[in-house]
Amino acid sequence: MTRVGIIGATGYTGMELVRILQNHPKAELAYATSRRWSGQAICDVMPHLYNAQELVLSEFDMKEAVSAAELLFVCLPHGESMNISADLYKKGKRVIDLSADFRLRDPEVFSKWYGEHTQPELLSEAVYGLPELYREEIADATLVANPGCYPVSVILALIPLLEEGLVGLDSIVADSKSGVSGAGREPKPNLHFPEVYSNFSAYSIAGTHRHICEMEQELGGICQIDVKLTFTPHLLPVSRGILTSIYASSLDDMDEGSLVELYRKRYLAEPFVTVRDLSAPLPCLKDVCGTNQCILAPRYDKRTGKVVVISVLDNLVKGAAGLAVQNMNLMFGFGEDVGLADFPLYP
Repeated sequence: MTRVGIIGATGYTGMELVRILQNHPKAELAYATSRRWSGQAICDVMPHLYNAQELVLSEFDMKEAVSAAELLFVCLPHGESMNISADLYKKGKRVIDLSADFRLRDPEVFSKWYGEHTQPELLSEAVYGLPELYREEIADATLVANPGCYPVSVILALIPLLEEGLVGLDSIVADSKSGVSGAGREPKPNLHFPEVYSNFSAYSIAGTHRHICEMEQELGGICQIDVKLTFTPHLLPVSRGILTSIYASSLDDMDEGSLVELYRKRYLAEPFVTVRDLSAPLPCLKDVCGTNQCILAPRYDKRTGKVVVISVLDNLVKGAAGLAVQNMNLMFGFGEDVGLADFPLYP
């Protein structure tokens, strides 16, 4: 059994990691931290995991973390992760950082969006943790930067189009809707139940959302040219899930069946990307709730010459904790789907 630890185990992402790891046959959760609930058993803090092991949460201690685990999931806010992840990495531990602290390769770009990086020399060492693009690099990595939830939904939807050069790079629009858990567990006035219930709102529009730089970095890497993306996120009155609608101008007239076949061929060997046929219903949040799946439905609007791709995933699983476990599986040579073969919760 591989001994793993979670630093920041009581946020939504950390809690989802605890849930997934309970049924992982090759990984043992040996260390978990929480500032707020230090000294309490996981099953007491997370009563929905009443059958979980009686592991006691503790304050983070570097010496204990290094001794307890071979791999550490770092689930701390942006800015708080970088020094802890860097120290663990320098002590020879394998690290999956679920914050944004190591996703960007250029320290100047990072400083523009997040502030000064205290470990800029490690930005080039970290591997961006999207297996559909970097599977071999992840397998050999010591430091993995787990992607953001919005970027996963957008990048997976665009990979086949950009790899084949089928759409204009100055016309791509990503319109995303996310459940409230994407904002984290810390309470904020605009996320209170009376504010969210029966409501629907956009936020961080017109190029102001931090995930734009991450998406443009990876999309530009696919086609080796700068990509400018129009991205508009929205807050849905649901607990989890992301639905992204992609719009891009086709460079040539397309056959819709051939477009779907292109996607099916690109993702045929991917265990966690499913492509919907033309005859199948368009994917919805209920199709992925609680799973590590991303479901894509590429379509072509012949009237306007636009490619439209619907992308759905669970922001806490394929958008965070499940993807992190997928990356762990690659890093330790486990089957990629080990511990992740859940069906969705429906209805």
